Amino acid sequence: MIFTSYFAKLGKLPPDVIPISICGKAPDWYKGLQYKKLAPKYQFFIEWKRTHDNAYYIEYFEQEVLAQLNSDIVFEELSALSGGQTFALICYERPGDFCHRHLVADWFCKNGYRCEEIDI
Repeated sequence: MIFTSYFAKLGKLPPDVIPISICGKAPDWYKGLQYKKLAPKYQFFIEWKRTHDNAYYIEYFEQEVLAQLNSDIVFEELSALSGGQTFALICYERPGDFCHRHLVADWFCKNGYRCEEIDI
């Protein structure tokens, strides 16, 4: 099982769930694990910040990030990074807001992995 969550809820994660940031830049106070391969690319992220065109963002995130990765390898690398423990992919946005972690969760699900927002 793969979980997702966001930085504001980090302190409420169960102690057996290891947070892993998948942001381009985590908050300065965050000193935990990071996995930048799932982070959005700077150029299309900045364009999205300017336009808030979600369709544009999704298209480029899928092409430039997810299409370049193998879900089995990514899962293995995340599992190794977490020391084999359950992990949560962390980003900034709240569960109902547009965020790339939801695209990552869908990608994992489409590739046979159960991935959902942790209920905390």
